[in-house]
Amino acid sequence: MKRYNIGIVVSEFNFDITSMMLERAKAHADFLEVNVSKVMTVPGVYDMPLAIKKLCEDQSIDGVVTLGCVIEGETGHDEVVIQHAARKIIDLSLQYDKPVTLGISGPGMTRLQAEERIEKGRDALEACVKLLKTLS
Repeated sequence: MKRYNIGIVVSEFNFDITSMMLERAKAHADFLEVNVSKVMTVPGVYDMPLAIKKLCEDQSIDGVVTLGCVIEGETGHDEVVIQHAARKIIDLSLQYDKPVTLGISGPGMTRLQAEERIEKGRDALEACVKLLKTLS
């Protein structure tokens, strides 16, 4: 069976949470026997699309996992960020014909709720691998 090469884009914003999401994703990659070939950090979730595009253009990368955390603030900014990022993530997946999975928690959650969702990093990695197996 082919050993898949996965790229991960992780947000630095709320890095205390996203770094743990990344560690969970890497550990699960080892368990699923897939390679995490490249990890790209970006300032925030809104900044992910360009990094995702670069990974999708890389012929050695089979799929991309996004990891981020959008915590509710005093304005509706969290909803704007996730809506635009999620839409572009879908567009890039379809444009490059590669799985790009959404491991971004939020919007509308507290820091405590974000901490409770750290396993979403593992879930996003697993979703990417399942898609790759389904599509091959």
